Amino acid sequence: MNRCKWCNDKNKLYVKYHDEEWGVLNLKDNYLFEMLILESFQAGLSWECILNKRESFRKAYDNFDLNKVILYDENKINELLNNKNIIRNKLKINASINNAKIFKNIVDEYGSFYSFLKKYTHGKIIYENDKVTNELSDKISKELQRRGMKFVGSTIIYSYLQAIGIIYSHDDNCYLYKKDVNC
Repeated sequence: MNRCKWCNDKNKLYVKYHDEEWGVLNLKDNYLFEMLILESFQAGLSWECILNKRESFRKAYDNFDLNKVILYDENKINELLNNKNIIRNKLKINASINNAKIFKNIVDEYGSFYSFLKKYTHGKIIYENDKVTNELSDKISKELQRRGMKFVGSTIIYSYLQAIGIIYSHDDNCYLYKKDVNC
């Protein structure tokens, strides 16, 4: 069975993620928050590395409970910095808490994070592959940065949009490939 070239067929967790989750539209706020935090931790690393630590991240980050993460203090930051099972980058850990607060503000303002994203996507799915950024990721990235988020450059946001299913990017030879039938 052909999969996207980035998928390590020897890693069962990665295969499961590719086959069952990546590119599948999921617009629930708790999932959107989890993926935004995980994608921001990916900066400079491989997604496989993050995915292998995902369960540890879930435990460390209180199952990505937004209302808990926004309250993290210095004690919790130190706990995260000493957790050998996650990425222990102080800038990324601090950014994750800061980004959680901004995420919450956006949810409060728009009713959901997807409603904020919809301002840019107009509810459409984009079918494209072999890109790492596009006009959509540029715009969303700029707005999130303007609001004060960190580790949300256009490449990270593009990966995020792929992960949550707004950009559908399976390779042409992948068994999950499909194109926009409305073209």
